[in-house]
Amino acid sequence: MTPSPHNIGFISTRFAGTDGVSLETAKWANVLARMGHGCFYFAGECDRDPDISRVVPEAFYRHPEIDKINQQAYSGSWTVTQEAREARPEMTDLHKDFFSIYVRPPAMTRRVNELKEYFKEELYKYARVFDLEILVIENAVTIPLNLPLGLAITEFIAETGYPAIAHHHDFHWERQRFQVNCVGDYLAAAFPPALPSIRHVVINSIQAQQIASRHGLASRVIPNVMDFDSPPPPPDEYAKTVRADFDIRDGEYFFLQPTRVIQRKGIEHAIELMRRLDLPAKLIISHASGDEGTDYEQRVREYARLLDVTVRFESDQVQDKRGSTPDGQKIYTLGDVFPQADLVTYPSSIEGFGNAFLEAVYYRRPVLVNNYSSYEVDIKPKGFRTIWFDGYISADALEATRRVLQNPAQAQEWAEENYLLAKRYFSFTVLERRLQSVLEDCLGYRL
Repeated sequence: MTPSPHNIGFISTRFAGTDGVSLETAKWANVLARMGHGCFYFAGECDRDPDISRVVPEAFYRHPEIDKINQQAYSGSWTVTQEAREARPEMTDLHKDFFSIYVRPPAMTRRVNELKEYFKEELYKYARVFDLEILVIENAVTIPLNLPLGLAITEFIAETGYPAIAHHHDFHWERQRFQVNCVGDYLAAAFPPALPSIRHVVINSIQAQQIASRHGLASRVIPNVMDFDSPPPPPDEYAKTVRADFDIRDGEYFFLQPTRVIQRKGIEHAIELMRRLDLPAKLIISHASGDEGTDYEQRVREYARLLDVTVRFESDQVQDKRGSTPDGQKIYTLGDVFPQADLVTYPSSIEGFGNAFLEAVYYRRPVLVNNYSSYEVDIKPKGFRTIWFDGYISADALEATRRVLQNPAQAQEWAEENYLLAKRYFSFTVLERRLQSVLEDCLGYRL
């Protein structure tokens, strides 16, 4: 039976670039469109078709207004809170401990409420303009980086009863930066919300256990996926210059770190591995530091210099579309870069699921993995053949890396096994079946 088409509205802080939420949203939209549904977008930054998008700049989590709120909410700093509260001296008589980092400045409460009402009006317009029937909330009621938006989404659904899927990627309790805050009431209300019309979807089984124990909410696990039913094409002429442009010389190994440069990615492990292997190699990092500052990038650069390891930061030349940089260099996609790598390094200490792992498998590359929790629970037991270590680069990991690098036949055998496993567990076909089920649950009837 052909399913009835429905208008589905995605909501997030950003649908743009190569961050995990944007990438997974595109995959969901691809599959939903294949099922016959229409997809629309609401975000602060959006690179989707303007005709099917509603862009509200304040919804972006790095908008100056939201940045200011976040600095006060999660600073854990006496100075930030003191300055905010000294602007309201009348508070002194009401609360003697007015420097407490757990006490919220009244002006911040007012501004959050004002923005919440503004976002709610925009959500009503969004729903009307595109005649939406189902909402998919992508991380906006999960990670509290835009408090007024999360509160607005929650109130909008409470007021309308919209059937909604809350697609959770990163919860606040999984990130240290959110542990000390002055917004516990907001987190309890909307991150995540407990409403009867919301169906919760998480990306790993540990999150399913946590959302149940912390909030009493049932959820479904829908892992990250890739289109393993459609293998990637072989590299074309454009992509054949990747190694030369990244100064990978004949006889050198190309190690690829396909992640942002942030602390939980554990890039020091990849650098240590290269030093201890003592083989001619270069480590190429494909993404920039992102939205968490450049302190960790400086740490990585200094560590590489200390160990005399060559690391190249190539985010200018690795983008989501081909093109040219301002100085005329070729821009490659990850699809151009992955097939050229001799080893993909993925030494993260924390991941919601692991897009880079799936990408390495999709492009049939050997991969080095730190045994992060969701990998250990949801991926490793399926039988994937990887080089893995548990928190530090062990002698076994070094020896396994040498064997794979110096034995291409073994690497190819592992790659083929991994691809077939991923096709079975993490393909678009798997996603389609699970989305069909959750949509039917949202609507209360068989599609």
